[in-house]
Amino acid sequence: MQHWQQIASPPSLVRKFTFENFRDAFSFMTAIALEAEKMNHHPDWKNSYNVVEISLSTHSERAVTLKDEKLAQTINNISSRFKLID
Repeated sequence: MQHWQQIASPPSLVRKFTFENFRDAFSFMTAIALEAEKMNHHPDWKNSYNVVEISLSTHSERAVTLKDEKLAQTINNISSRFKLID
């Protein structure tokens, strides 16, 4: 999966996004939240000013599943609307 790292413990896909400012980071998170709600699959994430770190895992399966891969692709598509730093 492009730009995502798969980690073993706990099993998850992770990615860090860095934006020019807080407004873009928060707008990005809002766009993801709307899509994640439609998919009924929600990320674990944290935000510090212009940085958003996301971890995806299907907790009920204790694994990375197709749901996570689909959400990661959706997040990649959303990120293409923003200017990323790095």
